[in-house]
Amino acid sequence: MPHEIDMTKALIVSLKEWYREQREPLPVAKVCLVVGKFTCVEPDLLRTSFATQKKGTFLADAEIVVRETEFIAYCRACDREYRPDLGLEYACPDCRAPLGDVRSGRELKIERIEWQVPETATVAAGN
Repeated sequence: MPHEIDMTKALIVSLKEWYREQREPLPVAKVCLVVGKFTCVEPDLLRTSFATQKKGTFLADAEIVVRETEFIAYCRACDREYRPDLGLEYACPDCRAPLGDVRSGRELKIERIEWQVPETATVAAGN
C-alpha cells in the first residue's frame, strides 16, 4: 500500500494545481483514472488511499473511478501482440524472445474530472 499512498499524494497535488487554475471552481464529483496493469498499482488500494487522503479537502465528496488497461506486449520476432503473465512470464510465448515493446499496461493518468453543477432555479415558460 505504500506505493498507492504515494501515488494518491501525487494525484491530489496534481488535482489541487488543476483546481486552482479554474476560473470558477465547482465541487469535484468524480476523478476518473486510467491505470495499466503493468504499473503495479492496485486499484482497490488506490481507492482506499484516496478515500482516506481526500478527507477535509476540496475532494472530500469526490469519488475515484479506476479503469484498468490490460498488459499487452508486442514481439518483433513473431510480429504479434501477446498478453504476458504479470509477475510470472514476460517473454513471448511462441519464440521466447524477451519482453520488447509494451503496447498497453503502463498507463497511469487522469482520464477526466467531473464536477457537480449547482442546481439552478428553472423558469417555466409562460402561458
